[in-house]
Amino acid sequence: MYTHILTELDQNDAPHQLAGFKQAITSINILLADAFHTGVPAHDLVHQHAHFVDAILQRAWRAQMPSAINACLVAVGGYGRAELHPGSDIDLLLLTEDDPRDLAAPIERLITFLWDIGLEAAHSVRNLTQCLDEARQDVTVMTNLLESRYLVGQRTLFEQLKPQLSVENIWPSADFFSAKLAEQRTRHAKSDDSGYKLEPNVKTSPGGLRDIQMIGWVAKRHFAANHLADLQTQGFLTEAEYRHLQDGQYFLWQVRYALHVLTGRQEDRLLFEHQRALATMFGYQDTDANLAVERFMQRYYRTVLKLERLNEMLLQWFQEAILLNNKLGKPQLINRRFQARGGYIEVINPATFARYPLAMLEIFLLLQQRPDLQGVRGNTIRAIRAHRHLIDAHLRQDIRAQSLFMEILRQPQGITHALRRMHRYGILSRYLPAFHRITGLMQFDLFHVYTVDQHILAVLRNMRRFALSQHQTECPSCHAIWRQIPKPELLYLASLFHDIAKGRGGDHSALGALDAQHFCTQHQLPYYDSALVVWLVKQHLIMSATAQRKDIDDPEVIRQFANEVGDIQHLNHLYLLTIADMRGTNPARWNSWKASLLQRLYERTLATLQRGLDKPQNEDQLIESIQQKARRSLANQSVDEAEVIACWAEFFSTDYFLQTAPSAIAWHTMHLLESNNASIQVRMRKADERGCHEIFIFGPERDGLFAEITTLLDQMAANILAAQSQSSTRGIAVGSFYILEENGTAMTQERRAEIVHYLAERLNMSASNITPCTSRRMPRQLKNFVRDTHIQFEQDAMRMMTVLTLTTHDRPGLLTLVSTVLVNHQLRIHMAQVATEGAIARDRFSLTDHQNRPVTDTGQLNTLKQALIDSLDGEL
Repeated sequence: MYTHILTELDQNDAPHQLAGFKQAITSINILLADAFHTGVPAHDLVHQHAHFVDAILQRAWRAQMPSAINACLVAVGGYGRAELHPGSDIDLLLLTEDDPRDLAAPIERLITFLWDIGLEAAHSVRNLTQCLDEARQDVTVMTNLLESRYLVGQRTLFEQLKPQLSVENIWPSADFFSAKLAEQRTRHAKSDDSGYKLEPNVKTSPGGLRDIQMIGWVAKRHFAANHLADLQTQGFLTEAEYRHLQDGQYFLWQVRYALHVLTGRQEDRLLFEHQRALATMFGYQDTDANLAVERFMQRYYRTVLKLERLNEMLLQWFQEAILLNNKLGKPQLINRRFQARGGYIEVINPATFARYPLAMLEIFLLLQQRPDLQGVRGNTIRAIRAHRHLIDAHLRQDIRAQSLFMEILRQPQGITHALRRMHRYGILSRYLPAFHRITGLMQFDLFHVYTVDQHILAVLRNMRRFALSQHQTECPSCHAIWRQIPKPELLYLASLFHDIAKGRGGDHSALGALDAQHFCTQHQLPYYDSALVVWLVKQHLIMSATAQRKDIDDPEVIRQFANEVGDIQHLNHLYLLTIADMRGTNPARWNSWKASLLQRLYERTLATLQRGLDKPQNEDQLIESIQQKARRSLANQSVDEAEVIACWAEFFSTDYFLQTAPSAIAWHTMHLLESNNASIQVRMRKADERGCHEIFIFGPERDGLFAEITTLLDQMAANILAAQSQSSTRGIAVGSFYILEENGTAMTQERRAEIVHYLAERLNMSASNITPCTSRRMPRQLKNFVRDTHIQFEQDAMRMMTVLTLTTHDRPGLLTLVSTVLVNHQLRIHMAQVATEGAIARDRFSLTDHQNRPVTDTGQLNTLKQALIDSLDGEL
């Protein structure tokens, strides 16, 4: 491929040497990129690239180094394996015979030359003794030297190094394996032990290229296997397993090579902005059910899942061969089919699964019942993989198989581990065929941070944690409600099926409910149990949607939701499933605010159901009850009741009392009574009942005050969750803004004080000093999910307000942009409710004009709608 390039280089005379080398490197980069785009596979190109760099380095060495120099150039690391992607590091060792400082001048000249010609080499300079000393101290150095390859110079030096690296002299096999295993565990932990993140790293994430290299390093160190194919010869891999390993490596090389070509640098992260481009590059197209990028990423995730399985199996065998020296002790009989050996379960007879396929379910039940066992032995994992096809439609109809599966779900411990193992070994998708369709299926958005299969298992894990006392502080209400659940397995089934129909097109809740109905019928669950599971799957989104998109302070919203739920048992189950689902969708976006919304909805619905659906609570009675509690609190602080009544009559509406907790009403009242309202006052408290902080602002009213406040809070990088405002007959504005930190956490006392001081100082300046604008850039990830804005208006006749519902792409300062448009159209914002689902914002505003009248003119509404769209969609 590149012979002509080297020929041209060799024909250059000395004065044109630098330009010749530069041109050669430019030419090979273009040639390799063109070859890749025309279909030459990456597994050919990485080797050709490495061999070309070999030739360049050899020529550079001869041109720049003295001929008699006592040193040699050695390729190490990935370059030592003769694998170079376009942006890969070129790792070099300059091995010297004596003190490297004695050769500082020629070495510096060589390295400078390499940089000048565009070859960015990562190099180290050591003599033989230093190499061995560094290798003894650092397993990473040892690993690099393990893959060393002679390039040019004094070969005898390299030949002296290799024998010194043997297991007899340095890093015995057991120590090397233990160190590399610990290294892998640390690396996996940085990825939260998941290769299924939205933006995985092709190289370092679990199931990535580094896991394959890990196998190669251990095989080379202990078994003297220079290639992965040697593991097949030595009986560690079957032909099919080796093919899976090689195919996985080739696919990941193809992806990594494409990333480097696409970005023009070493980039191993599959970032959102690259995923679409790679999907197109690899020929994927959108379908009615899935985007091209989702289909491409599904192949990626399924590949790393297979590689994870192989990595686990091989490392366990290596552990037995290296650490235990194949001395596992005497087997301990478990039953006729299984025994324990060395802390792991294994089949007694290799033909067990062929003769009795039900044992492939039984083994996971036994692991639950024997928590002393660490896992499954490698030979048994292989046997499961080889026989899992025997779990077919006939076996799924076997009452014994059905009993085993349900028994796994009914165990008091080990449910999460059992189902995760079943998934890793390919058993779960054999027993539940629908699970295979969603394995590795990603949803190209920021709302779902896991693939669908991993999300389902995360929901099941969250559900399981509700039952465990050691985790009750995560969600005390869930732990308490869990103790009232008579059959937890029904919630586990709802968890398994709630998203199982994703990616088929249509309503996944309805389709999943049909799958759940089929499963329950097949497994002969009682009618009530089946109906509950099916209802949970079909309605699993209703509680989160109600809590986040509707006004749960409105008694009519609560009444309608209670009618949908029907009874307390359904409410309890739905509440647990909803929280487990939301926490498993994007753990980073779960916060105390969302928890409080759901808890408030649960408690109000529970009270409605306990009272009876045919006995709705009178709104006046509810308000009177809330006011009595607030009055008692104020009376305890010796506040005159007449002053309280006067204050409430001036400042607070009916809606205010429905939306505000009695403790907050008392707190607001105290501050209003203590103020002369001559200037804008800012107060802040921790609103435990809402799971956030409340900023209470009151003072002289002016146009645009709401937009000014949102601008200032945006400048302080506060996350506004909701807001409500009103004004008195004397022109005093009163408003509450509910906030958390940008990452959803609570604020420190110092941070709260900073925000209060900043708001009070700026709001009491001239309004012209506050320009409503966003001060922060849109995060990189959000830029990949820009969508058109959709706006809907409804008239709330009871409250005499116009409700604006807005769906758009999230971005910093969104509330400021919206409120500025509303202010410019002479509208007053009484309530703002913010809900964000990944990159999508679904916000709700209750509006009136300045005379507190709803906006009903169609022309005015259309003008407002267009102004909002122009502002939000034109802002990018």
